[in-house]
Order: sequence, then C-alpha cells, then structure tokens
Amino acid sequence: MDDLRELVGLKRAAPRNTAPREESYLPRHVAIIMDGNGRWATQRGLPRTVGHRAGVEALRGVVKAAPDLGIKILTCYAFSTENWKRPKDEVDTLMNLLLEYCRLEAETLHKNGVRINAIGRIHELPAAQQQEIARAVALTRENDRLILNLAVNYGGQAELVDAFRSLAAEVKAGGLEPEAIDAAAVRRHLYTADLPDPDLVIRTAGEMRLSNFLLWQSAYAEIWVTDVYWPDFTREHLEQALRDYARRERRFGAV
Repeated sequence: MDDLRELVGLKRAAPRNTAPREESYLPRHVAIIMDGNGRWATQRGLPRTVGHRAGVEALRGVVKAAPDLGIKILTCYAFSTENWKRPKDEVDTLMNLLLEYCRLEAETLHKNGVRINAIGRIHELPAAQQQEIARAVALTRENDRLILNLAVNYGGQAELVDAFRSLAAEVKAGGLEPEAIDAAAVRRHLYTADLPDPDLVIRTAGEMRLSNFLLWQSAYAEIWVTDVYWPDFTREHLEQALRDYARRERRFGAV
C-alpha cells in the first residue's frame, strides 16, 4: 500500500456516507475508451489496421500494470455496435484481433490471475469469436486478481434497450409491478449487473465524449481525457490518471 500512496501523492477522503477505507484514494473500477488507433497509424503513413494491432500491445501493457496499481476491474471498449459501419477490411481486422487475443492471451492471463469477462451483444458476433470468448471466460472464471471486462459489440443505448425489454418481460409475466421499477431494478438487468460502476473513465486521443459507453454506469464516474493515442498509452499515463483521480473529491450529488 505504501507504494500506491507514493504513486498518487496523497490520500483522498472516502466518499460521504461511506465507511472510510484504506484504498479510497484509488479507483476500484477503471473503464477505458481506447481511441486513436486509426489516427496513430495514419500519422505514420500506415494502414489503420496496423494501428489496431498496435492498440492490442498497449492493452497488454495496461492489463499487466493494473493489478499492481490497485485496480480490481478494468473495462475496455473493444468494439462498439457502431463499429460495424467501418470499412469491411477494418472490421475483419478487429474481429480477427479479438479472436487472436482470446485465443493467444487467455492462458497467460489465467496464469496471472486475470478473469476475462465480456459485455455486449455477444450473440451477434461470428461463431468463432463467440466460441473463443466463451472459452476464455470459462478458463479464467475463478481468478480474482483482476477482472478484464471486454466491451464487444457493445453500445450503451443497446444495453439500456435490452434492459428495458427484460424489465417489460418481467412485468408482463407478472413478476414485477411497474410501480416497483426503480434504479436498482434497472441495474439488475444491465450487462454489468454483477459489477460495481466505474470510478474512473479514461478516454485517449482527446475526444470529449462518452461515445455510447457505459451511459448508465458512468453517471457519477470521474472522467479523465488525454490527447495520447491509444497505441502510445503506457503505465505512466495510467499512473497520471490515478494521480489526478486521487486529487478529486467525489460528492455524488451531496455538498
């Protein structure tokens, strides 16, 4: 714990109305919008697909660093519901990279105590990708050093639509009264129902928007944006984000 105190430089107060805890100055759940792969490649005169491969290397580095920095859950925006609109060769590359990552990294992640999880409309992915994701999830399901939560074919609006459909079915079946629908009821039907909301959302490449990512869950998340493109994002940038987070006071609507 001393090395983490040294990292952030100070101890932030625990959120109001919660019991103080030693790790309160660190985010438990960090979510990352991994943006800028294509621009990184274009600036170097390379195909956009090369940027996506470089982005996988950046992901490896961040996943390796996260547990050492006290992060317990890392949610990464890997492929959105809107990304299908991109050129076919780019979509094919992204799908192949997903396949390769699950196939080649699962054993290493398993040995390092990382649990792989996936959120999104996974059932709409090609069969091979569905199978590799399922295999990686099954292999690592007992690990608890870090949860690597991959948002694949994910969209925040699609997630809410799916949650509301599920709620409507529950009401129709007589298991829930409409008047009983509250925030907790919605949360039970989200893809992330078994996970705490993110404390910190990081976006690379300088864009100031959430891009349909964790819309419900990010209601009170701290947001940190860097101009660094994702392939250039390193442990040092992650530490910078954690230092900035530690200096913020989270009030959750209180004063």
